[in-house]
Amino acid sequence: MTISDNLRNFFGGHRILIIAVLCLFGLGMVQSRQAPKKKRRAKTDERVYLVHADRLRFDQYSANPTAQILNGNVAFRHKGAKLYCDSAYFYQASNSFRAFGHVRMYQGDTLSLFSDYAYYDGNDQMAEARRNVVLTHRKTKLYTDSLNYDRLYGIGYFFEGGKMVDKQNTLVSDWGEYDTETRMAVFNYNVNLKNPKFVLTTDTLHYDTRTSLAHIVGPSEITSGESVIHTSQGYYDTNKDLARLYGRSTLSNNGKEMTGDSLFHNEKTGVSEGFGNVVYNDTVNKNQMTSNYFWYNDSTGYAFATDSAVLKEYSQGDTLFVHSDTMKVYTFNINTDSVYRKAHCYPKVRAFRTDVQAVCDSLVYNTKDSCMTMYKDPIVWNADRQLLGEMIEVFMKDSTVDRAHVVNQALSVERLPDSTHYNQIASREMFGFFDKGELRKAEAVGNVQCVYYFQDDKDSSLISMTYMETDTMRMFMKDRQLQSIWTCKHNSVMYPITQIPPSKKELPSFAWFDYIRPLDKYDIFNWRGKAKGTELRNIQRRSAPLQFINAGGVVSAEGDKLVPVAAPAQLAEAVKADEPSPESRAEE
Repeated sequence: MTISDNLRNFFGGHRILIIAVLCLFGLGMVQSRQAPKKKRRAKTDERVYLVHADRLRFDQYSANPTAQILNGNVAFRHKGAKLYCDSAYFYQASNSFRAFGHVRMYQGDTLSLFSDYAYYDGNDQMAEARRNVVLTHRKTKLYTDSLNYDRLYGIGYFFEGGKMVDKQNTLVSDWGEYDTETRMAVFNYNVNLKNPKFVLTTDTLHYDTRTSLAHIVGPSEITSGESVIHTSQGYYDTNKDLARLYGRSTLSNNGKEMTGDSLFHNEKTGVSEGFGNVVYNDTVNKNQMTSNYFWYNDSTGYAFATDSAVLKEYSQGDTLFVHSDTMKVYTFNINTDSVYRKAHCYPKVRAFRTDVQAVCDSLVYNTKDSCMTMYKDPIVWNADRQLLGEMIEVFMKDSTVDRAHVVNQALSVERLPDSTHYNQIASREMFGFFDKGELRKAEAVGNVQCVYYFQDDKDSSLISMTYMETDTMRMFMKDRQLQSIWTCKHNSVMYPITQIPPSKKELPSFAWFDYIRPLDKYDIFNWRGKAKGTELRNIQRRSAPLQFINAGGVVSAEGDKLVPVAAPAQLAEAVKADEPSPESRAEE
């Protein structure tokens, strides 16, 4: 065959190829003259690559005839992740493998997954790790025996029990998931969060590993020393020991329990704050405080309550209800054997119990001497008896009244069954002495005035009235009935019931404040003050004159004038030369 024949055969056989090349060349020339277009996004290679294995073989008679059997220092690579194991079955057709022995997966510098066995699907980017699984992400470790890790979404799931260790917190649950992107964990069923300072148990918990914040979304209990929290919704900052609780949560400690719509608790400082229908119950001392806002410091024993604040005392079976605008409790010598408290209620105090009711502007109760003091127009009612004065002191013993003291402008009034006549005693001071809660002896001292009606023993009809003036009067009671009266020198007049002078029927200070009296435990919220003109008179008390030293000697302040009380010569030797000048003292 000649050369020309060979050329003819070559060009004839490859005519189609040459035409295709020329067409591509011409198309390239046309495109080069057109405006440049935006490049397409490059496709990602999804293949799982076998990087290394000491031995590789096929066994078509085994249970895995399509698998490459790998042994010794096996290594894979897939989408930025590196996977190592002792041996593996590599299914190249399905882009997956099974790894055995010391399985390790590394994704960047922040995530690793260790296990004894794993199955990896490169198409779904799903790793199924089993037995002795440890997922490490930054400083967080997750231990379990069964974990599915979704690389596409960065979420790990465990479903046969797992444990997460994050800083000082250890979380255990039956089921859970961990998001490596948001670093949020969700735990379900028998959840237990342990910290050196507390233990949290619940059924559902969301946990942020970045802030160590636990989000409670189910019935939960948090135990820290002797403090116990019950809640179904809230947040607990495990770093700062701060709790934000909602949905009628409860905080209890040593017999003291606090419940509210919203509670905020700082375990480090011992401060608790409650909003909305707050109930603080002290089961040890058998008292309870309710309000819409409550603040309490467990380390100092200081409490503050306002907005519909009510103090309830139920140690005697019959509950005493006390309401005021503001209530404060101060604790002294806390954590010692000499601890005592002072409770302040003010203003507009109203109290109700079945057997006693009271009204005053402010009230102070001191547990040191078990004394309750009522200030500014205090009034106390018991059945048909009324007691008032400038200040009333009530001393308690074993949670019952032991004695009472009415200071200045004291007035005791008893309404008789006919509701038109009143037994009355007015004096400067009054004392009452009780036995097992019942009045046994009463004493009136100073400028005593008395109006007393005598009744017929048969039909209790009124017979006469006695008006008496004396300095001291003592009355002895039994079964709430007057047994005898003792007085010192006195002036008295007895009037038949039909011949009582109108001016003697009532004492000058007589007043019956039944319209102010609380009717029930709900009426304590309705403030009713005294009618105009019935307030206690403001009596000026004599006080010692103020004296101080000036350049002219000792002077006494009387009104706006300075009256000398000693000559300068008498004091000259008494004043030392190095003491401050009288002018500087006066300025001070």
